[in-house]
Amino acid sequence: MNLDIRVAGPGCRNCQELESRVIKALEDLRVEATVVKVTDFKDIASLGILATPGLIINGKAVLQGKLPSVGIVKGLILEAMRS
Repeated sequence: MNLDIRVAGPGCRNCQELESRVIKALEDLRVEATVVKVTDFKDIASLGILATPGLIINGKAVLQGKLPSVGIVKGLILEAMRS
């Protein structure tokens, strides 16, 4: 299963850090995924994200307006894999 992960944000420090934590979580879990940054506000809003940074896994907004730990990101990835 290849996950589709989108990190939504205009490029701020928290958005960049979220992308780094997503990549670290994927490496730790040894899971392959396509990770895409979404920086255009119209595209971010169309994904259902109202506060950045946002995290979308397989088309579902799973987090917004927070910078989660790598552990929380791992949990979100594992949950998406079970769905």
